[in-house]
Amino acid sequence: MTDFLTNPVPVAGSTTCPNQEGQSGPRRQVRGPTAGQRFNLLGALGGGAALAFLLFGWFAPFSGVIGWVVVAYIAFLGLYALLLWLDGTKKEVADRLATALFTTGGAILFGALGFIVIYTLSRGVQALVHANFFTQTMEFAGPLDPLSSGGIAHAVVGTLIQISIALVVTIPLGIGTAVFLNEVGGRFARFVRTVSDAMTALPSIVAGLFVYAALIQGLTHQRSGFAASIAISVMMLPIVIRSADVVLRLVPANLREASYALGSSRWRTVWAVVLPTARSGLVTAVILGTARGIGETSPVLLTSGVTAAMSTNPFSGPMISLPLQVFDFVRSPEPTMVARGFGTAAVLLTLVLLLFAVARFLGGRPAGELSNRQRRAVAAASARDLKRFTNRLGVSGVNQNHLVKTGESL
Repeated sequence: MTDFLTNPVPVAGSTTCPNQEGQSGPRRQVRGPTAGQRFNLLGALGGGAALAFLLFGWFAPFSGVIGWVVVAYIAFLGLYALLLWLDGTKKEVADRLATALFTTGGAILFGALGFIVIYTLSRGVQALVHANFFTQTMEFAGPLDPLSSGGIAHAVVGTLIQISIALVVTIPLGIGTAVFLNEVGGRFARFVRTVSDAMTALPSIVAGLFVYAALIQGLTHQRSGFAASIAISVMMLPIVIRSADVVLRLVPANLREASYALGSSRWRTVWAVVLPTARSGLVTAVILGTARGIGETSPVLLTSGVTAAMSTNPFSGPMISLPLQVFDFVRSPEPTMVARGFGTAAVLLTLVLLLFAVARFLGGRPAGELSNRQRRAVAAASARDLKRFTNRLGVSGVNQNHLVKTGESL
């Protein structure tokens, strides 16, 4: 009887735990590299560097830092694969090599981005330290004037106006088209998706020529900020459509089915279920399109014109933007103008980073997660519903007050 109680016979369809008595083995580390894996990695790195030093310093007529890095990396991959093969399987070797390649790719991309930012800031710091660079225009400043005179206020205002108009055009068209592709479908939807994918690879100069021929030559007969905004919208629209289309595809189908089961219409489901669920992804799609449009130079060069004065009317006269101002500055051989060009590029990078920060703030909250204000509103609505239901059921006053307080605490 004692043996049966301590070691019961397993019943079909049930789960039994093994006997925990006795010595257990050492705790295994399931995350992070082991000591042997660290040794393989460090040994391969040291061996690759040593082999590159021997080839470049003694055995081969090689020279150059870039060549040394390439040879050392190739030698590292070979030695790393050899060390992994000695005490691992084929799958483990392939997995570790793929991890090394992807890690290297990420490090190269991050290093390139960091180099661009640091180099731009270092070359433009001479102009950025002057307050007039952000508050004045180039209307009364020339190439030979010092950095204490002139600025890019007109370019900043022009960029904000142009990108705002482009967003007003692009957001409803882009998201609306993505909703049509996912929620309506059909033969025409396949045609629209094909055209949108083709427009993604459209050269920016072609968009500028299209707007120049259709809008400037055909209607307004002058370059303006509005024409530049339309050209920017042409470049932003396929990016927003494609990104929003991918995001809306990720919305679970059971959410739509639950909404339909409650009696909601298709467009009510789209407005109240699909779009809120994909909010963060849609914000990211808009930011990707904005990042594409805010740095465009070729279409703006053909449609907006160049001016050194402040222009706030997008429908009359030329209106310069930050990318076009950078192009105009760096064409000059004067060091002060080149410094202004790099300072303008640094301001453009800062604007893009601020846009991404705003996107993370607005759309970073996961779907279904409510803010504090929304939680309070939901709790108040639940308390009202609970009070109404209890009144219908005829609950006593004491129990009713108790249930209402319970609902408010929830």
